[in-house]
Amino acid sequence: MAGEDADMVNFGSRTFGVVLLGTVLAMSLVAIGPRPTRAVEVGEPAPTFSLASTTGVDISLNDFRGRKWVLLEFYGADFTPT
Repeated sequence: MAGEDADMVNFGSRTFGVVLLGTVLAMSLVAIGPRPTRAVEVGEPAPTFSLASTTGVDISLNDFRGRKWVLLEFYGADFTPT
């Protein structure tokens, strides 16, 4: 009986240790994860970014630098899975 109790204590301690380690690792990943970006204020220049077009060609906002007006429309195509 005493041996079984010792095994249960060891199992409980081991389980607690694994759960504690997993929790610490998960919290560390959250802490070092990507930071949320802030919204661009009206009148501020848009941040530089590139996206793939519907034809597969990358389009960069820098491609339009120097133009007076640029309209950005992010459209979820009807055939795009959600």
